[in-house]
Parts: sequence; C-alpha cells; structure tokens
Amino acid sequence: MNTFGPPRLQLARGAGAHVWDVDGNEYVDFFAGIAVNALGHAHPALVEAVTTQLSTLGHVSNFFATEPQVGLAERLLSLLGWTDGRVFFSNSGAEANEAALKLTRRTGRTRLIAAEGSFHGRTMGALALTSKAAYREPFEPLPGDVTFVPYDDVAALEAAVDDTVAAIVLEPIQGEAGVVVPDAGYLAAAQRIAHEHGAMLWLDEVQTGIGRTGAWFAHQLVDGVRPDIVTLAKGLGGGIPIGATVAHGAAASLLKPGNHGTTFGGNPVACAAALAVLDVIERDDLLSAAVERGAHLTRALAAEQEVIAVEGRGLMLGVQLADETAAAVVARAQARGFLLNNTGPARLRFVPPLTITEADIAVLADAWADIVTDPEELKP
Repeated sequence: MNTFGPPRLQLARGAGAHVWDVDGNEYVDFFAGIAVNALGHAHPALVEAVTTQLSTLGHVSNFFATEPQVGLAERLLSLLGWTDGRVFFSNSGAEANEAALKLTRRTGRTRLIAAEGSFHGRTMGALALTSKAAYREPFEPLPGDVTFVPYDDVAALEAAVDDTVAAIVLEPIQGEAGVVVPDAGYLAAAQRIAHEHGAMLWLDEVQTGIGRTGAWFAHQLVDGVRPDIVTLAKGLGGGIPIGATVAHGAAASLLKPGNHGTTFGGNPVACAAALAVLDVIERDDLLSAAVERGAHLTRALAAEQEVIAVEGRGLMLGVQLADETAAAVVARAQARGFLLNNTGPARLRFVPPLTITEADIAVLADAWADIVTDPEELKP
C-alpha cells in the first residue's frame, strides 16, 4: 500500500555504518533505520545471538517463559536502577505506548497531558498522544482525553494538570520534531507536578533510550528524575523488532491477567537480540563513544555558515539550516554517498549507529561544505 511513497533506494546489504544498494553503490548511514540500528548493520554479536537462539527456540507464546525474556526484563530494570519494576514486551514503540496508555486507564482516570511536537506512534492510542494534525485528523475521533501543551513549558504543565490527570507523557528529547532538547529542569518539574496531583510521569524513550544520548536512558542525564513508566523500542533490538513498557511502584501492578496481551511480545529471538545489543554497548563502552563521536559530529556539522544550530545529546542531533533546503540537502548527500534524514523543511536529524567510527564522521565532514553551502542549487 502506498503509505510511504516511492522508496529512495533499494538496499541490498550492510556492514557497520555502511550500506550498499542493489547497484553496488556504497553509503555511510547516518539514519540507522530511524535510530534503530544501534550496532550498525550485520554486527557479529547480533548475528550470533539471533542464530543461536533461533536454533533452539524461535517462538513459544506467552503461555510459557524463556530465559532470554526473563533475563532481558531483569537487565532493563537493573539499567534503570529499579528494584520494584515489571516489564511488558511487545513488538514496537507504538505497541509499547499502547500498553502504557492502557496501564494509565487502570488508574480510573482518563486524562493525559502530552506535548506539542510529540510523536508516540501511529496506532490509534499512540496517535491520540501525537500532536501533528496531519497524522491525527484523518483518523479522528481518537481515544481521549488528551490535552496538548507547549513542550519545555513548566507553566503550561502547571496550568493543565489537575487531579483528573492519569499521566504526563513526554519524550525526554523530542525526536520526530527534529531533536528538541528541553531545559535542564523541565523533566524534574514535570515529575513534581505529576506527583503533586497523584498522576504518573511517563517518559517515551523509544528513540532516546539504549545509549542513543550517551546514557542508557536520556532521563538519566538529569538528576532526580525517576519516571513511573518508561517505554522503549528502536535501538533495543538493534534491528530486530521489540518494544518494552517498563513500570515500577504502584504503576507496575495496574495491568492484571486479561487486561492486555500479545502473541509475539517477549519472543525469545527478539529478547536474545536485545541482550546482545546491551552486552555490546557495555563491552565496547558505546555510551562514552556516543558522547565523543557526537561531539565530533557536532563540530563538523556546525562548521558551515548554512547551519544555524546543532542541538542534541550524544548521537542524537538536530541541525537547523538557514534556508528551507533540508530535502535537497538529503538528496545531494545521498548522491555523494551519505544517508541523511530531514524532519522539516529546514531541519535535519542525525541518528547514526552507536558504532559509527571517527573515520566515517571525517568523510562526511570533508563533503559537508559541498552538500550544504550552495543554497541556490539546493532549493527545491
């Protein structure tokens, strides 16, 4: 079905941060499947983990448990620093958010506060929390009751939240909006406001989680923030579909048997893949690498006068251009062997594999001036 429009390329294979199309052309991938391929393409540890698990158990349903499923749940709780948590596994970020939304309904409250510029998924519940009118309006009425407030605006949260609110839903850094980083105190204020009214803080870390920002989870970059619910996907499986809804405290026990389910969630192959991703990030210190290479990439991108600003954390960067040439920049970059992504007419998003090398960044840096500094040629 024509839901994505014409594909830009037909890709055939990948290795590390590089991919090749069916004609043999090579590209450096600064898009990583929309921040999914945390270990790049064809990482040996991921290939081995999936192959080994598939040779024993590929699928068992949730009538049974498997070692990878239990092990991954324990690992995620440990990385979050929670001793009283529970995990629901699904297949995507949208599904992780659907489960979290159902969890909030079990409080007996139906109001949710979300942010302008938010993106939480395309399924009906997740879409109800996504602010972009073009995504929402063709499918209304959507599940309510959702109030949208400006992002990074504490006063707006103060005004909107009352004792009818089940949860405040936020991305620690907005991804689809173009990588928008809030002020340092914003998440802590959101937590305070939520808890003052008996509501939960739900952080959507689908894009920001699993090392993307240089921490396991972006909220860990901020002191004193301990969300009640965290949703994960994208980088967690390194390319194998998996989502997770993680909750602690009272939130962890709200969903009861029969309240929710999934056939493929917690699949042992997907969980084995996720454990391999976590192992490699830890073993190769990719959290530090994300910070260091993110700083290098930031310097390279900011060096041209057509770039007004570079915003982000780690290897999650948004680039604001002086002119509305982002689509043309993406096209010209592809012609020169780089896969980029634009989130708006003047905004680019860089979310390369955490394994991207300094050499890969240097190659882009050498070509960057030619890609962005000719506004007349680049205008659509």
